[in-house]
Amino acid sequence: MKPPPFHYAAPTSVAEAVALLGEHADEDARALAGGQSLVPLMNFRLAQPGYLIDLRRIEELTRIRTEGETLVIGAMVRQSHAEHSPEVALGAPLLAEALGYVAHPPIRNSGTVGGSFAHADPAAELPAVALALDAALVVVGPQGARTIPAADFFVGPFTTAIEAGELLTEIRFPHRDGGQAFVEFARTHGNFALVGVASVIETDGGTVTRASIAMSGVAPVPVRAPAAERALTGTVPDDASIRAAVDATVAELAPSGDAHASTETRTDIARNQLRRGIELALTRAQDRR
Repeated sequence: MKPPPFHYAAPTSVAEAVALLGEHADEDARALAGGQSLVPLMNFRLAQPGYLIDLRRIEELTRIRTEGETLVIGAMVRQSHAEHSPEVALGAPLLAEALGYVAHPPIRNSGTVGGSFAHADPAAELPAVALALDAALVVVGPQGARTIPAADFFVGPFTTAIEAGELLTEIRFPHRDGGQAFVEFARTHGNFALVGVASVIETDGGTVTRASIAMSGVAPVPVRAPAAERALTGTVPDDASIRAAVDATVAELAPSGDAHASTETRTDIARNQLRRGIELALTRAQDRR
C-alpha cells in the first residue's frame, strides 16, 4: 500500500522544525527521522499525518560529542554510525552493544538513535539502555528546551513525554564504570526481541557497589529491575546471590501474553536473560579491574 497524500518540508535548523510543528499542528504534523517506523505505518494507513517534517537536513542533530563525563548523541545520528563510533564504544559500550541487536545493517544504516526513543516500542533495545545508564533526553519546543530523565520519558506503549510541538534533539549518557552488557532473546536474529536486558554493574574488591538493570519486553514500557539491583548491591556475587537477585525480580514481573509468547513463556525467558545479563556484566566488571 501507499500512504495518503501529505505535505512535506525539509528544514535546516531545529528552530525551523519546531516552528513548522506548531504552524501545522492541525494537520497532525509529524517529524520524520529515519522513517523505519513511521513510513511503514503510513503505507498501511495506520498513521495518516497531513504534514511531514523531514529532519535529515538539520546538521546539528547528526553529531556525537563528549562533554566532560557525558556522551551526547544527536537525535538524527544513524544507528550504524553510533554502533561503530569510537566515542560511543568508550563512553557508553552498553549502547554500542545493544545497537548490534537492532534489526539488520540496512535498517541501522537508515534508522536513527532518536527515532528509536521517540517511537518507544516496548520491545526496543535502546530505551532499556537509556534506563540502565540513567540517560537524559533533551526536547525543544516553542517554550525552549527541557531535559527529561529516561525514567520519566516512556509513559506507555509507543507513547513518550514529548509534548505537542516538541522535538527530541539529543540523548545524554553519563559515563559509568564497571561491566556493561546487553542480551536479548529473539526467535531469529534481527526480529523483535521477546525480552531484552541491559546491565551495568560496578564492583570494588569483588563486592558489587552499584547495579543498574533494565528490561524490555516484560511491560508496556521498559522497566528497571530494582529487586535485582538491591539483591546484588553489597554482595560478593556467587551462584546463590545471582539466583536470589533473579528470583526477586521475576517474582515482580507480570508480562502480557501475545501471539509471540504466553505470559509463562515470556517470564521464563526473562529469568534466563536476566541471569545471562548479570553474569556477563559481572565478568566484564572483573576484567576491567
